Amino acid sequence: MEENFEKKYHDVETKHWWFKSRRKYLIDLLKTAPKDSKILDIGCSSGVFLMDLEKIGFNSNNLFGIDISEKAILNSKKNGLKNTFVMDAQNIILTEKFDVIIASDCLEHLENDEKALKNWKNLLKTNGKMYVFVPAFMSLWSYHDEVNMHFRRYTKNELKTKIVNENLEIIKASYWNFFLFVPVYVFRKISVLTNQKKSGVSDISVGNSFINNLLLQLIVFENKLLKRINFPFGVSTFCIAKKVD
Repeated sequence: MEENFEKKYHDVETKHWWFKSRRKYLIDLLKTAPKDSKILDIGCSSGVFLMDLEKIGFNSNNLFGIDISEKAILNSKKNGLKNTFVMDAQNIILTEKFDVIIASDCLEHLENDEKALKNWKNLLKTNGKMYVFVPAFMSLWSYHDEVNMHFRRYTKNELKTKIVNENLEIIKASYWNFFLFVPVYVFRKISVLTNQKKSGVSDISVGNSFINNLLLQLIVFENKLLKRINFPFGVSTFCIAKKVD
């Protein structure tokens, strides 16, 4: 992503409703995993998610992260994480095999997403699980995607197909951020029509704390529904997959 936007991202990732609600969903899914599980966070940024895992009892020696950004990995080291490395997510070279791999908003940054998924699968242990979140629908494409240096956005079926092609078994696939799809869609379309790029405005801003908390609670509620249902559309889509061979 662009340098100015990356700084803003690091400034808000601990507080912004989007990141907090997604981390909470993943934490809830992983609460029952063995606490000695070896976990890799691809695109770990400053390591906030890995620190959350440590807080709920996962062994810090088994928590790993990679990021293409030297600044992000420097931040993660300052946050006390020792197993974080500057690496290209298309070609992760680690000797460890993992019980869990997390890739939140990473795959869309990679020119060769199929190469990346093959690499990630090879890093999984048999019966290991992969959690992949990506932005959904090219119709939502805006300056936000450009400043983030995205190559694409995905439909659920596109993501599922790429994962199934690596002989991974889909456990769950859904859209995420369903409740905010319509306002985000309208906002993105207006931003394109008004040439948002000239203003230098992006979607990443904590803004008003009351609104930030309200949106957080809304998506936390959606997360609870996701335990029982799958949503037909959303701002993001995700797959949870398992390596069976």
